[in-house]
Amino acid sequence: MTKNNYHVRPIEEQDIPFLWEMLYASLHTREGDEPLQLESVHTPELSKYVEGWGREGDFGYVAVDQHGKRLGSITLRFYTDQNAGYGYVNAATPEMGMAVTEDARGKGVGTLLLQTALDEAKRQGIEAVSLSVDPDNEAIRLYRRLGFVEEGFCGTSVTMVRVSSLES
Repeated sequence: MTKNNYHVRPIEEQDIPFLWEMLYASLHTREGDEPLQLESVHTPELSKYVEGWGREGDFGYVAVDQHGKRLGSITLRFYTDQNAGYGYVNAATPEMGMAVTEDARGKGVGTLLLQTALDEAKRQGIEAVSLSVDPDNEAIRLYRRLGFVEEGFCGTSVTMVRVSSLES
């Protein structure tokens, strides 16, 4: 699968069920651990990442192949101290969530999603983006390569931040 075989487009209302699937896919479990229950995405700690998608400030993208099959998603959403997510830094910094379907991993889909979202954040004048990732998740390499740095821990996850250079 080459980049010519897929593209990225903004999230549309019909993508919301896929966002729930990708939220579940983003939950990292260590090898040998029991997989998390699908219903776990509907707990208050996790549902905040998708519930009510499309509110002011929300933006994100879905990668699709030439047949329209969804391959992954990336979301950016603002939180406050009252509804902070795992990668929360401050109210001015959107928290990013990303996942790629298992069969599309390692093919550049995540890089394209991430770069598209970072370009849009810069276009909107957003100075920084944060995320939360398990230190054993292979995606951490991608985040580091694209300029994210470790800021701290929340539970067992690493909070990472990427500060944007707003100069053109």
